[in-house]
Amino acid sequence: MKKHPFHFYLASLFLFGSNGIVASFVKLPSTEIVFWRTGLGALLLILLLFCMKYNCVFRKEYKQLPFIIISGIAMGGSWMFLYEAYRQIGVSTASLLYYCGPVIIMIISPLLFKERLTIVKIVSFLIVLSGIILLNGTSALAGEFSTGMFYGLASAMLYSVMVIFNKKATRITGLENATIQLFVSFLTVAVFLLFRTDNVWLPPSNSWIALVLLGLINTGVGCWFYFGSIGKLPVQTVAVCGYLEPLSAVILAVLLLGEPMTLCQMIGAVLIVGGAVMGEIRSKQFVSNKNNGDKKPL
Repeated sequence: MKKHPFHFYLASLFLFGSNGIVASFVKLPSTEIVFWRTGLGALLLILLLFCMKYNCVFRKEYKQLPFIIISGIAMGGSWMFLYEAYRQIGVSTASLLYYCGPVIIMIISPLLFKERLTIVKIVSFLIVLSGIILLNGTSALAGEFSTGMFYGLASAMLYSVMVIFNKKATRITGLENATIQLFVSFLTVAVFLLFRTDNVWLPPSNSWIALVLLGLINTGVGCWFYFGSIGKLPVQTVAVCGYLEPLSAVILAVLLLGEPMTLCQMIGAVLIVGGAVMGEIRSKQFVSNKNNGDKKPL
């Protein structure tokens, strides 16, 4: 991973983008899928920590642990909403709604991090909002806005909480950060299931292969590749290329699951991704100009 971090980063995006496809072959309710996914993924990362004799610092940096714990709880909740959205409105639409999370962060960052809200950020938000309306306008008019879209947007909101609190844990990073966060996510879903039902949900025999693939490869290996590579790449590269994940999710859902997309929905998808990428690029350019002495806002 030291020689080609960009390749590992792209691999993680592809793995994450295929989550909804793999999950569609698991015959379990959405919450139980997340339970097994986070459990298997966390188990793999814990084994990696021991095998690699990773130098963990969380004991020394215990003051930052609450940030990762809150981030992990938010990730667990976000995935529960996301997988229910997969079931109700399809992988492609749910994935695009989920990736409204970075735009939410961009809008509220002036309040949380004292970052300047520029005209470009506002325009980017409006473009993404237009994309959401186009993407779901037909369903809304048909009275199907309902819980499916709500779950998708709720997953995006919790995604923003996850990123914001993870960003505050500046000293616990990489594989250690991913392991703690994924383990906390697993505990969050386990507690939710414990209070919701006394039943133990075991996957049917024909779902085990897909579930192991989702937990160990898509989640465990995906998180390892992702958190192990982003620190070695330029921030702008990470921000822009990150939107290959929802695009790959949409393409795979249309090609492999046969999910239909109208022209209006395709335009909405382009607006969501395009608006988010524009906001990321211009925001990074503004920071670069500011550091170089150019105070002109974009």
